[in-house]
Amino acid sequence: MKLSPLGWSEDFTRARIASETRGHYQLWTADGEYTARLPGAWRDERPVAGDWVLWDPDTGLVEALLPRRTRISRKKAGRVWEEQVLAANVDVVFIVTALDHDFNLRRLERYLVAVEGGGAAAVIVLNKADLPDDLLVYMRQVDRLAPSVPVLLMSALDRGSVAQLHRSVEPGQTAVLVGSSGVGKSTIVNSLLGGELQLTRAVREHDSRGRHATTSRQMFLLDAGWLLIDTPGLRELEPWAGPEAAAAVFEDIQTLAVQCRFRDCRHQGEPGCAVQAAVHTGEMDAVRLASFHKLERELARLERMSDVHAAREHKRKWKQIHKAMRRMPKR
Repeated sequence: MKLSPLGWSEDFTRARIASETRGHYQLWTADGEYTARLPGAWRDERPVAGDWVLWDPDTGLVEALLPRRTRISRKKAGRVWEEQVLAANVDVVFIVTALDHDFNLRRLERYLVAVEGGGAAAVIVLNKADLPDDLLVYMRQVDRLAPSVPVLLMSALDRGSVAQLHRSVEPGQTAVLVGSSGVGKSTIVNSLLGGELQLTRAVREHDSRGRHATTSRQMFLLDAGWLLIDTPGLRELEPWAGPEAAAAVFEDIQTLAVQCRFRDCRHQGEPGCAVQAAVHTGEMDAVRLASFHKLERELARLERMSDVHAAREHKRKWKQIHKAMRRMPKR
């Protein structure tokens, strides 16, 4: 059977989104780089860096968004219950945090949950390793937080130090840098590319807060053969993931929970709770348990509200279909 009667066009070309600027997408194809845009009737999710699409070179329009293998997402900022995909089809997520005022274990937990929910592998990058006097203090904290996640210690200003990233990504794979503003993501990109392609800005001395040097998501092909996506710094991160993602990241709590008297123990005062007992003895950090409960509540609410939003969207689409059917002339 020929596919043309079913809507397929031989003119469609597979391409990958490298970046997006004001509605114009930079595409990488087997024939080179092109610029495309979305048609006015586009109803699918908007493509992001890393996405694979079909496009028509004759019209310059993206025709379809291909299924995503992995993603890293967050809930859109504000009171809307919608997903914001930061990067798509990535194999490795480099979670960059600086060893200054930016260092925050609770934020790190949120990034790990977001990565777990999207299906990629996480690598923690501790940048600005030349600042603290005792690096072991930071290393121990991160190791207790995520014992199974690789950790890289580096200074983004030292190209030899940044070269460690090559060992975490294989040729043909895609990695993405995520983290707050001012942690050194753009400096890492420039070091890997061997030039000043990304704008960098200094952070404030009293709190290490940075301004956005990167304002859009952009993908680069490195000489080592793998691809790197740079993203703007995030001021807040509410992971877009299911409750199972939090369970995987807080593996230490799940291990202790097996010893609880009740199978459905919530670790909030029930008798015979092994997790609460570990908090009392100092084996478990009370702040980490509180963080787990907070994330668990957020993800459960996200799941409920997402279902409500999906139901409303489904109802809206069928309402449009019924209106269109009523407008059709009767025979």
